[in-house]
Amino acid sequence: MKTDLKKKLSWLWENMEGCRILYIIGILGTVLYNALQLTVPYFSQKIIDLFLTGENAARNLIEKRELFYELVIAMVVLTIFRTTVVYLVCMDVEHVSQTMLYRIRNVLFRKIEHQDMNFYNTYRTGDLMTRVTGDLDAVRHMVAWVIRSVVEAFSLLLATAVYFLYMDWRLTLCMFGIAPFMLAVILKFRDKVAPRHRELREKLAQMNTAAQENISGNRVVKAFAREDYEIQKFDECNRDYSETNKKTSKTWLIYFPYVETFANLMPVLLLAVGGLFIINKQITMGEYVAFSSLIWAIQNPMRMLGNIMNEFQRFSASADKVMEIYYSEPKIVDKEDAVDLPGRFAGKVEFRNVSFKYEDGKLPVLHNISFVAKPGETVAIMGETGCGKTSLIHLIPRFYEPTEGEVLIDGVNVADMKLAQLRKNIGLATQDVLLYSDTIDGNIAYGDSHLSQKEVVKFAKYSAAAQFISKMPEGYETIIGERGVGLSGGQKQRISLARALAVKPAILILDDTTSAVDMETEKQIQHSLNELDFPCTKIIIAQRISTTKFADKILVIQDGRITESGTHEELIAKKGYYYSLVALQTGEEV
Repeated sequence: MKTDLKKKLSWLWENMEGCRILYIIGILGTVLYNALQLTVPYFSQKIIDLFLTGENAARNLIEKRELFYELVIAMVVLTIFRTTVVYLVCMDVEHVSQTMLYRIRNVLFRKIEHQDMNFYNTYRTGDLMTRVTGDLDAVRHMVAWVIRSVVEAFSLLLATAVYFLYMDWRLTLCMFGIAPFMLAVILKFRDKVAPRHRELREKLAQMNTAAQENISGNRVVKAFAREDYEIQKFDECNRDYSETNKKTSKTWLIYFPYVETFANLMPVLLLAVGGLFIINKQITMGEYVAFSSLIWAIQNPMRMLGNIMNEFQRFSASADKVMEIYYSEPKIVDKEDAVDLPGRFAGKVEFRNVSFKYEDGKLPVLHNISFVAKPGETVAIMGETGCGKTSLIHLIPRFYEPTEGEVLIDGVNVADMKLAQLRKNIGLATQDVLLYSDTIDGNIAYGDSHLSQKEVVKFAKYSAAAQFISKMPEGYETIIGERGVGLSGGQKQRISLARALAVKPAILILDDTTSAVDMETEKQIQHSLNELDFPCTKIIIAQRISTTKFADKILVIQDGRITESGTHEELIAKKGYYYSLVALQTGEEV
């Protein structure tokens, strides 16, 4: 998403809310301290003309000694004052930029947290991390340095031009005659460097994504002894980023000699033209010294414009990335007339002629799915890998919207419910178990931070996790590694199940949650799920017959369609897919 400059600056201004007056004061302070740059050359001119080179210099030194001291003291006082203003301005704009950065980062994180699943299917984790860190720093730098530098450059240039014109307009025109050539070079540089910065941000995102994926998947890398391969792959990403960085830097280096050449012509021009003006007595020695003392005030802003343009293009490329997330909106949101259901759900789940396909997919995943799970019932879902089982359960908490049909809970379409109320009534334990770098207690109580220690232990017992937790070094206060590093697959699954149960859901959804546990532990879990101290409708995806045989209803899904439905005994009698699966797992004819 590319946006114009006006919109980007409006966005910055919008996020300075509460600090706008401070920032205006900082900008005005920048103008002030640059205007004060003229004081030393001005007083130097007066001292030289009155007390050093003027016709009455000796007499003035005797008769106007007090004026001499006053001019010297004024130079010192105004220099100290200017230094103080510079310090306060830097502190001011830094405060504003950090406050703005804090606000934008919070908004970005809030936006990311509230996005639907399609968003996460589109954006890579490393790319999002780059936007929240490196790209945001470029935005902060724009406020803290770039804008202030632009104001500094133009205010210094303007103040110097006015002062030079006041002293001698002819010499001033000679000095500024070089400026258009420098400006033309800088504008040419701007056009060349802009696409470089956009490419640079993309290369950085790719490198961060490669690093993030490898750090997260370090076990897989080690399991296949692919360290050298991954190092080489990261090296390629790093080299691409490095080469793009060099190309971006070299772009400025191509134009830098021209800018420096024009800038260094100014002292030569002053020496030649200014010398003639002194010989012809068109300017005084004090005025020449003032011109000489302030020539940097023309050179430096011109030089700075190149760096400013470089940083501005960096900001522009980063702002496009940040604003894309900042202004993004989730597609799955509460309707304006959403039904308010503050109480606990009864737990009836109904699918009515539901079909579904992913946004980036051409073929439907689910076709005309219809079934009912009554309150308190256990519904098991079976089927081959990729048949649509997980996609089906993701429609219940509205991770995705069905393309056709309705999903209802207690007779109300989930699309008409408030998302927070809907999801608080659902406990979900997924195939891909994610545990946080926290205590075991913190992970189990993730859905309800006010859960007591006694309740945490109770839900750990339900999921058959209490026994191995009690053997951990710190028990429930044991810190587990990122994503549950240090725990077995079965242990992670049991903690994940305890976490899902801990919110006392009206609807419990388990996606192959006991696949990594042994048969004895699975039997314990099955018994616990039947003895829960709160009413709960259970929808379980499973591959083991031992998990499904006691379900009130079993659904067999093939190619996105329900091909069989009934109890264990009913499906065996039909001698279809389920019958074949039972025979395969038991090793004998049923």
